[in-house]
Amino acid sequence: MPVTLSSRLDGVVGGKTAGALSRAFGMATVGDLLAHYPRRYALRGELTPISSLPVGETVTIVAEVRSVNARHMRNRKGSILEVVIGDGHGTVALTFFNQAWRQNELKAGRQGIFSGKVGEFKGHRQFAHPDYELFDDEDEARMSAEARQHEPIPIYPATSTLPSWQIQKVVELARTVLGPVPDPLPDGFRRRQGLLDARTALDRIHAPDFIEQVEPARQTLRMHEAFVLQAALLQQRQFVRALSATARPPGDLLERFDAALPFERTPDQVAVGDRIARDLEGAWPMNRLVQGEVGSGKTLVALRAMLQVAQSGGQSALIAPTEVLAAQHLRSIARMLGPQLAPELMPTLLTGQLSAPERRKAALRVASGQARIVVGTHALLSASTTFADLGLVVVDEQHRFGVEQRETLRAKGTSPHVLVLTATPIPRTVAMTVFGDLDVSTIRTLPAGRSGISTFVAPLDERPGWFARVWERIAEEVALGRQAFVVCAAIDAETATGEEADPATDAAAPEDGRTRWGVVQVRDLLSRHPAFASIRVELLHGKLPSEQKDAVMQAFARGEIDVLVATTVVEVGVDVPNASTMVILEADRFGVSQLHQLRGRVGRGSIPGLCLLVTEAPAGTPARIRVEAVAATGDGFELAEVDLQLRGEGDVLGDAQSGARSSLRLLRVVADADLIALARDEAERVLDEDPALLRHPGLAEAIERRVGQQERAALAKN
Repeated sequence: MPVTLSSRLDGVVGGKTAGALSRAFGMATVGDLLAHYPRRYALRGELTPISSLPVGETVTIVAEVRSVNARHMRNRKGSILEVVIGDGHGTVALTFFNQAWRQNELKAGRQGIFSGKVGEFKGHRQFAHPDYELFDDEDEARMSAEARQHEPIPIYPATSTLPSWQIQKVVELARTVLGPVPDPLPDGFRRRQGLLDARTALDRIHAPDFIEQVEPARQTLRMHEAFVLQAALLQQRQFVRALSATARPPGDLLERFDAALPFERTPDQVAVGDRIARDLEGAWPMNRLVQGEVGSGKTLVALRAMLQVAQSGGQSALIAPTEVLAAQHLRSIARMLGPQLAPELMPTLLTGQLSAPERRKAALRVASGQARIVVGTHALLSASTTFADLGLVVVDEQHRFGVEQRETLRAKGTSPHVLVLTATPIPRTVAMTVFGDLDVSTIRTLPAGRSGISTFVAPLDERPGWFARVWERIAEEVALGRQAFVVCAAIDAETATGEEADPATDAAAPEDGRTRWGVVQVRDLLSRHPAFASIRVELLHGKLPSEQKDAVMQAFARGEIDVLVATTVVEVGVDVPNASTMVILEADRFGVSQLHQLRGRVGRGSIPGLCLLVTEAPAGTPARIRVEAVAATGDGFELAEVDLQLRGEGDVLGDAQSGARSSLRLLRVVADADLIALARDEAERVLDEDPALLRHPGLAEAIERRVGQQERAALAKN
């Protein structure tokens, strides 16, 4: 039976090697192995600088043996073989214990690849028991040195148990036995783009004859990746559109609601609302992502969709990431519905923190269909939660939920419509790559009457006196009858309970001499501050019991608390129009989008907002650049692009998406934006003409291979 990219690895390279590759890199098939591309190439005539080897890391270098010395150990039995290798820029010692036989092959003048963990002994770098592979035998080396000096040596991402050249040997074995490789790209498109055929691209990226062959191979495989991914996402959209949905036409509920609104909807709210209204009447389930700035009115848009579904007796479920946010959504919805509509629709809260009798009562209202609007947290996913007629699933802050959780909720209805809300603006290329199966709508304009927010960086490394001024500034705002947030990355900086800082940027309390601030330390500071003697300060963080968190938030919203010292539990959904000031301590420990979200908690009413980003990060460092970027603009969409460039797409994409989307090999969302758009257009054309891909077997096979059963299920759940 011919070997294909779908063939199991153990049948080609043996069970032991396949097991090692599976443990190290999660590989299962020949295609997985051949998609493990070299990260760089060394030339036989080129020697890697030893002088810059990082201590503590496993590295692979090309070098020449300079000297070999075998000696007996002084204090115990055994021998030490010390080999010095060099590259013209520096030397490093290799140490082997009780392996004197190696001096027969490690002779001065021999060149090879050496791999190991860089250690340090008496101030000098060394490798203990490194792996190595020498180039040919000496006679052959002399004859072929000139001919092969420009032949690139692929250096693969490796581990301590699987060095680069072992991976190279396994790749060579797989390529030798591999049969024909079907091309995922349509022939005409491939030729127009000047790309290689699939087999040539694979051969040249793994075993180029000269370095100039690598880039065309990379360009071809980059297009394969973009094209297969876009085709898979578009195909998934086709699958959703093949389902039939219950049409939910609007009616008097929506008319009564709109008539009672005390303000005009913004043009964006009207446009996005009209689009959703048409989706809800469509023949297939809506699958729409609505992105918009903090406070742009996404909740209003979602509520109008819920009223349209409720018109025909359908229910809507809004799932929020925290108890605080779920409770706030319910209050906000009940307030917007008013005394006329709220009793009719019976908005109901369902969370894990409800008492047993409250939860039973809520679950009964949901199961009977009495509650046509249900708001909750993960409790909505419980097997005991059932709906009479779930017509719409609304996911708030989708990045807080995994694919599995979204599907669990969706499965409680029959092809319900899905509306995903996010206040984290998503760059176009990320939206295309990550949410390509969703229709994306954007609300850019903010409601009238917003006073805006002024943001300033307080750089304590340059101006330490500003720290005292921060607290004076808060006291001045409180004296004017306003309220303030103080946000910390940790609950208690001394015990490092900082579970709510952004893991992508939090440096986990480095030993850099900086002061660490948790909510506990800030409360202690303010309790002794003379300006805060009559100011009411309260704490809020993720470890508090749910009822206490909700009580604190409600007290703050009522104006009974002046200053709320909190972790990022206040990041989303907290709406207190009287809050004018946001102070973020150690702002460099948060990501760009997180800082922007936090800042959006103030300036929500007629009072101008003030945001102070306090940092000790030195000027010019990535952490400081990130903080300054947030201070420079209030446009979340502009910041999303900056964030993408600063952090790279690995962090932006995250690992909450299905494996198909987060495992980008050569594709780079920022650099390859045009290529992704081109791939999407072509994939759309192919699927329009050939929805079942009967005339494009290479593409169908590539999608099946890349988006296997597990990912296919995950895509369907999205």
